[in-house]
Amino acid sequence: MKPMDIFKALSNESRLQILQWLKEPERHFIPHEGIDMNEIGVCVSQITDKLNMTQSTASQYLSILQRAGLIKTKRIGKFTYYQRDEEAIRAIAHFFQEEL
Repeated sequence: MKPMDIFKALSNESRLQILQWLKEPERHFIPHEGIDMNEIGVCVSQITDKLNMTQSTASQYLSILQRAGLIKTKRIGKFTYYQRDEEAIRAIAHFFQEEL
């Protein structure tokens, strides 16, 4: 875990919003082709639509969150799905509690 990468990833309102949406995906998204969003994740196109921005910008934001270790991906066919990495988020919470 690199705290600076995490802080940078969370310093953008849209990236923070993505993490909040992914916490309760069934509340914020309609399932993509019958995919269990809690098990598999949310398709990049769903996130792009919800952000109301280009797919390249949304993909860049998701890449930053992934490099920071906050989300993980699953590829199924031609689609990429994203979900929060809850273990990493718990580790960050522990870091804040113990180190800051």
